[in-house]
Amino acid sequence: MHLILTGATGLVGSAVLDSMLKNSAVSKISILSRRPVQMAEDAKDPRVRVINHKDFESYPPELLDQLRDADGCVWALGTSQNNVNAEQYVKITKDYAMAAATAFSALKPEEPPFRFIHVSGEGATQTPGRFSPIFARTKGEVETLLGELSEKNPNSFRADSVRPAFVDPAAHDAIKPYIPALGVMYKVSNLLLGPVIRHLYKSMHSPTNHLGPFLTEMAMGRMDSKIEGTGSFKLGGGWVVENKGMRRMLGL
Repeated sequence: MHLILTGATGLVGSAVLDSMLKNSAVSKISILSRRPVQMAEDAKDPRVRVINHKDFESYPPELLDQLRDADGCVWALGTSQNNVNAEQYVKITKDYAMAAATAFSALKPEEPPFRFIHVSGEGATQTPGRFSPIFARTKGEVETLLGELSEKNPNSFRADSVRPAFVDPAAHDAIKPYIPALGVMYKVSNLLLGPVIRHLYKSMHSPTNHLGPFLTEMAMGRMDSKIEGTGSFKLGGGWVVENKGMRRMLGL
């Protein structure tokens, strides 16, 4: 099975790449990235191909030709709303994701559909209020647009969104050399809240050693029989899986 990955140098993307490398059912991994991916280089795995891609709003025919036999994608590209201004955040979070999803929706003309797994986030909403942060509004809008795109192309494309909460690499030694430097606020919150969430609020815990394989299996269509239930809801032609839904499906 041929899978596409974006955001491979980030925290969630590193977890997904580690999972794909360890999954013998994955026959090819195409990574779209603006810069080198150290984990991929160190793996020296012939299944991995890093495609230098500078413009995530454009997918020319020569690029799509390289992805023509792909079966799915984990879209882990993103940034914090604290790192960029509002316009940049919308571009990276919504415009990039929808440009890719629209291009990939034409890769497979018939069943089984191409699987697009969008890494959203706990707190995303389809019903934003006056004080909802840009993160919640924008992620929720992407979820809705992906559901609509799936509904238009039910035989050839399906997009599901997954909402991780407290993304925690503490028990995932394999990715620690590759994850980006975490900001001071993350380190402080991890120090103060990490133990509490891990032990008392497990419904908000997203350990990367489980999150990476889960997103990979979703892209392979292997979690479909478990998706309906607490913490998951249908949206257009796809599903939104909240963190508690992921944990339910994994038996955590």
